[in-house]
Amino acid sequence: MPVIINMREYAGGIDGAAGYYHGRWGGENNYAFFRDAIAHSSQGGGGLPRFYAMLRGERIIGCCGLVVNDFISRHDLCPWLAGLYVEPEERGAALGNRLMEHAAGEAASMGYSRLYLTTDHEGFYERYGWERIEDGYDPSGAPARIYVKRL
Repeated sequence: MPVIINMREYAGGIDGAAGYYHGRWGGENNYAFFRDAIAHSSQGGGGLPRFYAMLRGERIIGCCGLVVNDFISRHDLCPWLAGLYVEPEERGAALGNRLMEHAAGEAASMGYSRLYLTTDHEGFYERYGWERIEDGYDPSGAPARIYVKRL
């Protein structure tokens, strides 16, 4: 059974964790952004951001983040589930939901009553209790769908 850990606890170190996350969500020139965010993330208490790795043995098979804002105009909403990813060969066993539930539990333990996300996927998050509420805007000015999950 896979386990979920804070990326700062990953045996492969910050570079290994950041390399994984960046490899799924980063671009050619922004590794330093992801590494710095993970290196300075919180491991507990009430601090954000937090980044999680799902492990099968020592291998990362998925990830997500719990962040203050996910590159969207709605800075009044917090926290955000970000960077949810499960390796293709691991999909179909609701591991993405396990990551979402882990992040939701962490947010609830910090006193939050709602968790937000932005995505261009339709139908996936709704299966797990997320509700589309409105649109915000991404940094390019394009509309971005916003979902909420009540905790």
